[in-house]
Amino acid sequence: MSRRKVVLAYSGGLDTSVAVKWLTIERGYDVVALSVDVGQGEDLQAARDRALASGAVAAEVVDAREEFANDFVVPAIKMNALYEGKYPLVSALSRPLISKHLVEAAYRYKADAVAHGCTGKGNDQVRFEVSIRALNPSLEVEAPVREWGFTRDDTIEYANKHGVTVSATKKSPYSIDQNVFGRAIECGEMEDPWASPPSDVYEMTAVSEMEPQEIVVSFDRGVPVRLDGISMSVFEIVGRLNKVVGAYGFGRIDMVENRRVGIKSREVYESPAGLALIMAHSELEDITLERELAHEKARLSSKWAEAVYDGLWYSPLKEALDTFCEYSQRFVTGDVRLGLEPNRAYVLGRRAERALYDFELATYDSRDAFAHKDSEGFVRIFGLGIETWAKRQLGRS
Repeated sequence: MSRRKVVLAYSGGLDTSVAVKWLTIERGYDVVALSVDVGQGEDLQAARDRALASGAVAAEVVDAREEFANDFVVPAIKMNALYEGKYPLVSALSRPLISKHLVEAAYRYKADAVAHGCTGKGNDQVRFEVSIRALNPSLEVEAPVREWGFTRDDTIEYANKHGVTVSATKKSPYSIDQNVFGRAIECGEMEDPWASPPSDVYEMTAVSEMEPQEIVVSFDRGVPVRLDGISMSVFEIVGRLNKVVGAYGFGRIDMVENRRVGIKSREVYESPAGLALIMAHSELEDITLERELAHEKARLSSKWAEAVYDGLWYSPLKEALDTFCEYSQRFVTGDVRLGLEPNRAYVLGRRAERALYDFELATYDSRDAFAHKDSEGFVRIFGLGIETWAKRQLGRS
């Protein structure tokens, strides 16, 4: 009788390496290890070798960098998505993509289950499991780290007992997740929300440039397509901006956020390209979106970000919001000029061929084409309800 198969989201670290052995011994699975490259900058081929050495019957590395940028980062930029007005959804964007590849691998290997290495108090368990069940409700989901309850020392002891080679025996004080859109850093002394983040937690935003410079970002229907007139893929643009903008120290977020599981958590993020692109895109919308559409999109942006943060990438709500967003982007084509200086990125100018900004309506000089005489009746009627309230209910005359 053949053993059941499980596809494990494999990072190459201690927990998922031990999870390979734990799922094999304790659950009786043949484990397929799947590593998904979303631009985290790690040697995933070496991770594949570690998975096989840990007992996986097969191991794959999927290069999903362009897919991540085009299908997950771009929608976030189009929606100006910042969870709680601050966080550009760095980790939250990668989880539904990894889930998609887990489900696809489960189909290829005829697996009965998929597994992840998340703990029981984080957001990622929600994002993985809700996404997986949306894509294939028949798959079982295993969460060994959540179930086994090991301490770090317990995990190392289990690894040693069962011949799993681990390179580290001392826990780093920080938990770090990274992809092309940024880095998420937590734990260590930062668990005290009063404490300042140590300078050594930052990698993407270490200041190395002091001379101010400008850079022009061009968009086509909301999608970044060029830097300083040079056409690039979205993945290339994000990577380039991470280096250029990050060198000025811009792109840090330090926040206490509300996790989906009901706790507040102090988080530090780096996303130089993410914050710069969302800033630039939002400014381009200021001259290309009609007033009521712009206001409604700003309101729905926070709802979209909350849905994605909560793990609802594959949901009817998020799909409906995507449809709204796509319609809104029809004329968001143009250029935004960003200024860069130490610890700062800011907008210097914006232009669009089909901008709604009309100089002759906006100017106060001799070319003013605004019909000033029409304003008296407009203002009177606009304020009529307030005037009636003041007279009838407050007794003002």
